[in-house]
Amino acid sequence: MLKIMATSKSIKLSKQQIDDLLQTLQTRFEQHMHRHKGVKWIDVHEKITQSPQHLISLYEMEQTGGEPDVISNDSKLKNFVFYDCSQESPKGRRSLCYDRKALDGRKENKPANSILDLAKSMGIEVLNEEQYRFLQQFGPFDTKTSSWLVTPDTVRNLGGSLFGDYRYGQVFIYHNGAESYYAARGFRGLLKV
Repeated sequence: MLKIMATSKSIKLSKQQIDDLLQTLQTRFEQHMHRHKGVKWIDVHEKITQSPQHLISLYEMEQTGGEPDVISNDSKLKNFVFYDCSQESPKGRRSLCYDRKALDGRKENKPANSILDLAKSMGIEVLNEEQYRFLQQFGPFDTKTSSWLVTPDTVRNLGGSLFGDYRYGQVFIYHNGAESYYAARGFRGLLKV
């Protein structure tokens, strides 16, 4: 079973863990070239190895079942963007409510964490609706699960939050109470390197 990490700051990676992570990322990168046309692994490798914090965030994405891969290259900022590319919502990030307010508002049967708190501790961003739809161009993703999405304040202030999935050949965006949590709903993140 995959473990939900408590905080990125407490993790120290060994040389072997770093080497294994880099090999996993390179293999995935080379198997899915359609996700990052025109991008070379050597450039990605150089960029991610310059930052221990990026390596830790990628390690946590991998350990929680996200299967991170480069989806885009922000040419203006010279950044590579890693998205969680697991076919279903990452297993190690499910059964979580939306945010701290929702978590604190539950009187009983509280989940272990909220998606916003966990993402912050991992050093990654939760996908918003636009990013989720962009990712689905390389999918389909979440055909049996769903993923929480960053929710606009206008919806969140009324107690709701958004999630998405892929059914019947298209992406659907729905709403739910922010305090709810489900075994088949997690969240997808991204990391700009």
